[in-house]
Amino acid sequence: STGQFHSCTNHMMRAIGLHGHSVKKIGDYSTGAGQTILPYVLGSTEVYAQGTSWELILENSDNIIMWGNDPVKNLQVGWNCETHESFEYLEQLKQKVANKEINVVSVDPVQNKTGRFLNNEQFYINPHTDVPFMLGVAHELYNKNLHDKEFIDTYCLGFETFIQYVQGETKDRVEKTPEWAANICGASAEKIREFARMLVNGRTQIMVGWSIQRQEHGEQPYWMLAVLAAMVGQIGLPGGGISYGHHYSGIGVSSTGFGAPGSFPLNIDQGQTPKYDNQDYKGFSRVIPVARWVDSLIEPGKKIKANGSTVTLPDIKMMVFSGNNPWHHHQDRNKMRQAFKNLQTVVAVDFAWTATCRHSDIVLPACTQWERNDIDGYGSYSGRGLIAMHKLVDPLFQSKSDFDIMRNLTRRWGRHDDYTRGMDEMQWVESLYNDCRAANGANFDMPEFKEFWEKGFLDFGKGKPWTRHAAFREDPEINALGTPSGFIEISSRTIGNMGYEHCQDHPMWFEKSERSHGGPGSEKHPYWLQSCHPDKRLHSQMCESEEFRATYTVQGREPIYMNPGDAKKKGIKDGDLVRVFNDRGQLLAGAVLMDSYAPGVVRIEEGAWYGPMNEKVGALDTYGDPNTLTQDIPTSELAQATSANTCSVDFEKFTGKVPPVTSFGGPIEVS
Repeated sequence: STGQFHSCTNHMMRAIGLHGHSVKKIGDYSTGAGQTILPYVLGSTEVYAQGTSWELILENSDNIIMWGNDPVKNLQVGWNCETHESFEYLEQLKQKVANKEINVVSVDPVQNKTGRFLNNEQFYINPHTDVPFMLGVAHELYNKNLHDKEFIDTYCLGFETFIQYVQGETKDRVEKTPEWAANICGASAEKIREFARMLVNGRTQIMVGWSIQRQEHGEQPYWMLAVLAAMVGQIGLPGGGISYGHHYSGIGVSSTGFGAPGSFPLNIDQGQTPKYDNQDYKGFSRVIPVARWVDSLIEPGKKIKANGSTVTLPDIKMMVFSGNNPWHHHQDRNKMRQAFKNLQTVVAVDFAWTATCRHSDIVLPACTQWERNDIDGYGSYSGRGLIAMHKLVDPLFQSKSDFDIMRNLTRRWGRHDDYTRGMDEMQWVESLYNDCRAANGANFDMPEFKEFWEKGFLDFGKGKPWTRHAAFREDPEINALGTPSGFIEISSRTIGNMGYEHCQDHPMWFEKSERSHGGPGSEKHPYWLQSCHPDKRLHSQMCESEEFRATYTVQGREPIYMNPGDAKKKGIKDGDLVRVFNDRGQLLAGAVLMDSYAPGVVRIEEGAWYGPMNEKVGALDTYGDPNTLTQDIPTSELAQATSANTCSVDFEKFTGKVPPVTSFGGPIEVS
């Protein structure tokens, strides 16, 4: 939830840090592959970085490529308190598309919400084949001399190595022609050539979503898109180049430069020590890639490669989940059910009775954001202002704020005063405000805390337009990127020296372990399951509301969206219950037929609450959690990130006795 003081993660980690030592994680489920590969290519994680301002894009772009990107859907909810100014710019973009002033093309196997809103051109390719398609485009740009050779010579490193692969002059001896790409991606060779010519016909802004890196070898499409942007040669120009975040939390809304308040401290203070200061991890790693924790429960001691290091998976016996619902966001439910048997203690801290709470030994009820005082910036990237989050009611029933939960726990091991620094809730909120006021200096008019708290907000107006990578383009030596060379690394010697099989020294095509549309395993499970960010929720939040679920569920189940032709082959009508299955699991969902879905593509949005029919591994999920079906494998040895979107399924009309949904309802009180 929002709020800088009541950060559930920070409160948990600080409290645990005063007790002893724990296994830490690196990366996240949203952008694990992207945030690992892009520092080697563009010098920063990029995915959470401010992007070129919308004003400059609308003024200067001739073409906008929405690649697996759905900002109209995903910008509904952000990380902090949002201003939602992005929608003003999307409205302007819609008008410019209608007036044929800007050409917008969506590359996606689904005509998504943004595509329907903008009424833009749709470019369908088969799922998981972005890289072959891009390689075909790169081949056309290079062999027709359409690429910007001067930009590549001035700002890039390693193009020669990459282009040898494109030309078929490396080990695989396969030339990546548009015809080669067409056989894999489903678009015709001529369409691929048209796309290449369009990229260099005027100023082109590429906007990339996060879904395409949540797949097996997910590092490759992000790297390959950076290469295409470099070949076009417009990185650092207003309305040109590449962005990996314009669908997220108001990226692209011009920033005022205001620095939002800091959070409650994540780590213990200098000079403080845990009560139990034993740092002997017995040869196990202290830090693991976040998506590999279930593997740690199953195979402790196993050594894996990760971003240039070797990780020894730790023997975890206790886990604490605070404001965290891994029984929503991790993959392969039946693998998780087996893995949890190896834990001795599981603790959950939450305000809703999630599947994680159901799988916990101890549940500490937390209050909601309306039952506590806090402070937050609004406009995550615009720095628009500051908001006072006044408590509306006292915590209900037995719930407490995260601060109160953790300070009461630290009292039990004698570290209460270290944890709180002698301050209560309102003193902490005032302290965070005063620190923010001091840090922003005279640039922003910030009154004394009491005046701010009574007023409730501060608004600093709109920011100044800005172009991403403009400084690098102006002077690549003085404003060098954070890559090893300081340049855009089309090929990376650093990655090449790691010696990985599935992420080598330049972007390339790797076949998937399973893939629809003629790929491996498609004879048995011919449909691709897309489990993207939900339209009606923030991940799994709000799925607990029966009234809200009633606005979108089908027969009380999560919707499965599909092409009408695919449904007709199975005798399925709109509103029917459908059993969706593969070798990993099975679930029930309600059919919604839409022409905007390409044949062979189905969607169940992530965040549906898991509700198995019984306790047996492999039991039917009664509500429709797509992670009952997804596979828990790493993207590659580099990021070791989630590959949720590499998932093939089959489905059939459900004709048996309909089981009740078991996902919802609270704990049973016993005396």
